Amino acid sequence: MPRPLRNIAQGKTHHVYSRCHGKRNLLLGAKKYVIESIKQCQAIYDFKLIAVEIVGNHIHLIIQTTLDRQTISRIMQYIKARIAEKYNKATGGTGAVWNERFGAMVIEDVENPDHYLLWLLWYIGYNPVRKGLSQDPRKNDIGFINCYLNKNHEFPLQITLHEYFLRLGDTFEERVRKFLSYEEAYRKRLAVYF
Repeated sequence: MPRPLRNIAQGKTHHVYSRCHGKRNLLLGAKKYVIESIKQCQAIYDFKLIAVEIVGNHIHLIIQTTLDRQTISRIMQYIKARIAEKYNKATGGTGAVWNERFGAMVIEDVENPDHYLLWLLWYIGYNPVRKGLSQDPRKNDIGFINCYLNKNHEFPLQITLHEYFLRLGDTFEERVRKFLSYEEAYRKRLAVYF
């Protein structure tokens, strides 16, 4: 049975994720390769990086593509290939770094996409915490969530605050206050499972 076609709708926000080959923790300590690879991609392709997080054996990104420009498939192909190339060169390894194709979903296609995205940002931010790699999403290996909490946060990649975040209020402080309510709700739900 052929695999289903990927939704590569352009001008949309995509949550994409990809696992390392054999679910091995190849990305532990690979922050440099991820940042360099995404930075290279941002220099040549037209898209907005909304979020990025490394979780040992997988990576999460939220990317908003641009109409009539590169598709999410092309962007992810480039990023994953550069990370694998840098990882193999640094470790002297050869072969696959990634499992099969990356997973993806279009945020605008879900019910209540604004609430879903704001929840998803915390889900991704807390992923390393759930895996025991961090104590707080603000202190993760990459810690993109700080871009949404501190207007002057310096980050090694260009992060674009999503329009759903910007709609939370008229000022940055008001947006942060409302965004933190999503963290509180997420932490309550997380506590049920731990």
